[in-house]
Amino acid sequence: MTYMTNLDTGLLDIAKWAFTTRRVNRDDVQRLSRDLNGAQAGDLLLCSIAEIGQHKKIQLADRRNSASYPGDLVVLCLGDRYAPDQFQARAEIGDGYLQLAAGGGVAGTIEAAHHFMEEPTLLTPMALLIGPNGDAMNVGDYALPQRPANHDVTVIGVFGASMNSGKTTAASSLAHGLVAAGYAVAGVKATGTGAFGDFNAFEDAGVPVMDFTDVGMATTYRQPMARIEEGFDTLVATAAANGAEVVVVEIADGVFQQETRAILRKSAIRDRLDGILFAAPDALSALGAVVVLEGHGLTPFAISGMVSCSPLAAAEAAEVTGLPILSREDLWNSATIAETVRPLMRNRETLSAA
Repeated sequence: MTYMTNLDTGLLDIAKWAFTTRRVNRDDVQRLSRDLNGAQAGDLLLCSIAEIGQHKKIQLADRRNSASYPGDLVVLCLGDRYAPDQFQARAEIGDGYLQLAAGGGVAGTIEAAHHFMEEPTLLTPMALLIGPNGDAMNVGDYALPQRPANHDVTVIGVFGASMNSGKTTAASSLAHGLVAAGYAVAGVKATGTGAFGDFNAFEDAGVPVMDFTDVGMATTYRQPMARIEEGFDTLVATAAANGAEVVVVEIADGVFQQETRAILRKSAIRDRLDGILFAAPDALSALGAVVVLEGHGLTPFAISGMVSCSPLAAAEAAEVTGLPILSREDLWNSATIAETVRPLMRNRETLSAA
């Protein structure tokens, strides 16, 4: 798709820059190209909002929501998305249109949608942002420096049965509890779709946080596992270099999502985890989690998530799994941390426990 009319880069001064673009140096933009042929996942696009649909707000780079209006100019990333409760999208520009796949700033072509979703917000792609080297600017250009794997810091993974099973609450609560117990903690969102909700949840819990956008991916869906593993290593090693003793790593979506399944089956990420906390919506999912994880030679040290909100459901889950069921309040408790998490830690003799 090629347009010959030039566009003024001054348009970017009035555009809304989405969360996925937060690491981009805006001064690097040299020109806007209306030649959209060959656009790739992670490329920065100037778009106009043509019609408001499901996503009525854009999550901005400064981590606030901005209400959208028809005609708004927005800078987004071309990207894939996997969200069973919302949209599946591919990083592809249609014939003169795009759709907003995620409010954090991912645009693509919708392949499937949950029955309860409205029509996606419709975008008119206007131009690719071109950088100093004459190529399309990509979020990968602004990734943290790659670091080798760190084998000293403790890494605890938080997985879930599905979207909205309580992973983020479990992960941020665990991080908060570790801080209360006297540990230096960092939060990491290793996979998923760029958005500030999970990012802010870790910060609200009192810990520094990074995610996959910091290592150059607007989303991790359909990214090569080697790239996801390298990003994970860099995030964990950067957290350790910044003083973290424990890194709490949230993995997006459910255990059957293709990247999550690959992580659990065989990956450097799986091999690096010192423990797993699993978030489940109900007792059946909790039991299923144990079965699935044990099939991969793994066992969670506890179950949390939505199931922990109901005493009856928690009792059922405890009975069928034989594992502790930890509510967010339990995870805040330093005594719980000492009992369930401290035994998992590397170099625990030298770590600062309360």
